[in-house]
Amino acid sequence: MPRTIDYGNLMHRAMRGLIQDVLRDVAENGLPGEHHFFITFDTEHPDVELADWLSDRYPEDMTVVMQHWYDNLNVTDEGFSVTLNFGDSPEPLYIPYDAIKTFVDPSVEFGLRFETQDEGEEEGLHEVVAEEPDEEAPAALDVEPEPAKPAEVVSLDSFRKT
Repeated sequence: MPRTIDYGNLMHRAMRGLIQDVLRDVAENGLPGEHHFFITFDTEHPDVELADWLSDRYPEDMTVVMQHWYDNLNVTDEGFSVTLNFGDSPEPLYIPYDAIKTFVDPSVEFGLRFETQDEGEEEGLHEVVAEEPDEEAPAALDVEPEPAKPAEVVSLDSFRKT
């Protein structure tokens, strides 16, 4: 088999590194301004650690919100641990970067989505899509999307050669 550049895995590592850098900064300095995160992860990933009642309630994936209250944020090269509040019950979580499906900061309309490829394709490759965040926010936050800005019409006549 000829040697090729594996852009998919290179992007995968780069985007996970971006998440690590952001979380490390938040661990050291706190969340700036209106920044907050919706992080969806695979609860079936073998290295995810969460309370049994949470894995029972969310058997496939789960979205957590880091905004007003979080504690014990510890960022490593493989993942991060954080304590979050679930209905007045603080619960520690460990989420490896490889378990993350989406990472969204709606305050600046930034989002990453990691998708595994279809079965039959080479295992371990992921498609990484940088996109605007999904408008489906967790129900508890009641986030209103900003209205769309009207399109501007630009005349090209002034650029034509005569």
